[in-house]
Amino acid sequence: MSEETAPAEAVEDHDYDLDDPQYYLNRELSELAFQRRVLHEAIDERNPLLERVKFLSIFTSNLDEFFMKRVGGLKQQMAVDVTDTTPDGRTPEEQWEEIMQVTGPMFERQARCYREAVKPALADQGIYIVDHDDLETHEQQNLREYFERSILPTLTPLTFDPAHPFPFISNLSLSLAVLTRKTPDAEPKFSRIKIPGNRPRLVQVDDSHTYVPLEGIIAANLDLLFPDVEILDHSMFRVTRNAEVRRNEEVAEDLIDMIEEVLRERRFATVVRLELEEDTPERVRELLKEHLDVTEREIFERQGPLDYRDLMGLTDLDRPDLKLDSWTPQAHPRLLESQMKDEDRDIFETIQNRDMLVHHPYHSFSKTVHRFIDDAAHDPNVLAIKAAIYRTSRDSNVIQSLIEAARNGKQVAVMVELKARFDEENNLRWVKKLEEEGIHVAYGTPGYKTHTKTTLVVREEGDDVELYSHVGTGNYHSETAKTYVDIGLLTANKDIGQDLVKLFNFFTGHSMHDQYRDLLIAPGNMRREFEEMIRHEAQVARDGGEGRIVAKMNRLEDPGIVEELYEASIAGVDIDLFVRDICRLRPGLDGVSENVDVYSVVGRFLEHSRIWYFENDDPGFYIGSADWMTRNLDNRIEAVTPVENPELQEELWSILELNQADNRKCWEMNHDGTYDQRHPPDGGPVVNMQERLMGQARSAVQDPDQNVWPPNLPDER
Repeated sequence: MSEETAPAEAVEDHDYDLDDPQYYLNRELSELAFQRRVLHEAIDERNPLLERVKFLSIFTSNLDEFFMKRVGGLKQQMAVDVTDTTPDGRTPEEQWEEIMQVTGPMFERQARCYREAVKPALADQGIYIVDHDDLETHEQQNLREYFERSILPTLTPLTFDPAHPFPFISNLSLSLAVLTRKTPDAEPKFSRIKIPGNRPRLVQVDDSHTYVPLEGIIAANLDLLFPDVEILDHSMFRVTRNAEVRRNEEVAEDLIDMIEEVLRERRFATVVRLELEEDTPERVRELLKEHLDVTEREIFERQGPLDYRDLMGLTDLDRPDLKLDSWTPQAHPRLLESQMKDEDRDIFETIQNRDMLVHHPYHSFSKTVHRFIDDAAHDPNVLAIKAAIYRTSRDSNVIQSLIEAARNGKQVAVMVELKARFDEENNLRWVKKLEEEGIHVAYGTPGYKTHTKTTLVVREEGDDVELYSHVGTGNYHSETAKTYVDIGLLTANKDIGQDLVKLFNFFTGHSMHDQYRDLLIAPGNMRREFEEMIRHEAQVARDGGEGRIVAKMNRLEDPGIVEELYEASIAGVDIDLFVRDICRLRPGLDGVSENVDVYSVVGRFLEHSRIWYFENDDPGFYIGSADWMTRNLDNRIEAVTPVENPELQEELWSILELNQADNRKCWEMNHDGTYDQRHPPDGGPVVNMQERLMGQARSAVQDPDQNVWPPNLPDER
């Protein structure tokens, strides 16, 4: 990100066929490359031990979702004989085959990390996860009493025989397969026991830091569940079901009924993965394979626990020596200024004086974005509040503030996206609550998901009505705001406010604008504007100037945008891309993308912000909810805002520079889609971007008169 790098020679014309599959990485395999980087955080011995435990859990959750969504979608395409290829030239079946080949070794690596590194390291620190057989006799007896008292009444063994159908196996549930027989010459019977998810998975032994997996306790006491029969064997298994259950929204009479039907059908969807404990009896394996209708390729035999998600509970232990330093999101210095100077200034006056950038989790969500909404709810001069909710917490303070606004006589309109996957049930609950309060609720837009992170406040000031806006990259979710890196703009810019008026009118009406004053809105003008800005940088380079693009996002998947970036690189534009996970573009290809570098940061917080910089655009800086993915640009309602204030532009540039300077959590992509982690130079400083930003947030609160985000590095633009 320096002027010292000479621009490549500009190319007017070229004979590269940029539709050629060789120039595009596969979306699914790129996603799995990201999951390898996530797993590396568990393997990396430089991380505190309980941080490594956390990432073992996260890796399992991420792969569960990948199989439910992505593999489930491929299975649906295969079932109806779809043979269309992706931009990288693969059919659905070819992608499915490669996924099955790639994920097996990843699961083995996770198990090896737990078995050979993390579990022994926990034991060295006095935290023991042991098998039931490793306990002393008195400890086993105490657990047997616990089992009889607290576990046995919750269990329901389901036997499969001519009188009982094969039991339904719920998605992601952990199950114990038990083989029993009444007499030595009887045919063995199969029974399934669901490990209860509402009981602690890791059971503490005698107030010590010794834990036994719940399934081990159940297995050791099967005689209480199956008296007077011989227990031949027991083994664990786990199924993953397809989450891709879709409906035609255009013909749905009622969107709420449709979503409720989708939730019901998802419970019984096709199985896309079967995980088995190592050395599962062949009889059990074949029985599950037949009745769950899975192929041999969909069976994964695991050498460790089948489900690592519950290890997350260990991170709550009071062992600060095994964790990263705790972090408390800070107040925004701009909102502290008046308080420190004993000035009676409300948040609206602060925003009116100058736009604000809020950066979570470095800035407190509750003291910035939620305060903006809550103050509006109680301000007598506020006439109306409009908000778009994609995901929010189960006990959302934002929703509660909107309810209080309605009770205080404000006009309140809320767009709640019912199709937010895996949050449908939570959003349905909030829709009903909001409607009970008389609030106007829009459920979504047929054919699109509403993914914008926007709020509009209409306030009477003197003889005028002022518009205050929040446009961000993250959800109105107080919990994820503590662990997701997101950025948002609070502004009194009238053009942005008027654009949001148009957008919210679309949510509650049915007419979509494609012309906006400042905002980039998908599917209206966003794709066109982004493509024009990329092409403009390319033309500047062709004309002998310096073209420059820096973009930070979660995913770069859209083939059209990738092709535009290739064209810009060929023209001589210097391009840095910070892409957290999926990236179709291949950097470093001679003649095509040798001017492109791709980076990925995987750290304690999930990088979720989207920032764009175009050197020759005015204002050049943009933030918003959309990734460069086809679904975001064409099939979702998204909002991206320009950032025009020079001081805020410096803040954004500092963030982008720190991304590039990171040599602790940053990975650099090779042309084949693999990644190499960057390392500090011998004897040189360690630059951990997220740690630097935490330090800057602390310093800014201690001295609010300084710049909010003083760059750690010189501005080399």
